[in-house]
Amino acid sequence: MLGGILQAVFLYFPEDKTEYIPAVITTLLFALGALITTRLFVLKSRKEAEEAKKIEERLMQNEQEKV
Repeated sequence: MLGGILQAVFLYFPEDKTEYIPAVITTLLFALGALITTRLFVLKSRKEAEEAKKIEERLMQNEQEKV
């Protein structure tokens, strides 16, 4: 509890709002990077799911041919 209060004392809000520009740019870059990375994971996962489905179908066909 006391730690949170002490940290609040050291908050700095600049009078010159242009000092926020580098922080905003950095935040946007990281958010964009996270969005792109998430999208790549989703696309890769879909491709792998399709490949797994094809393999499963092929295995099921082989199993039926043996019977």
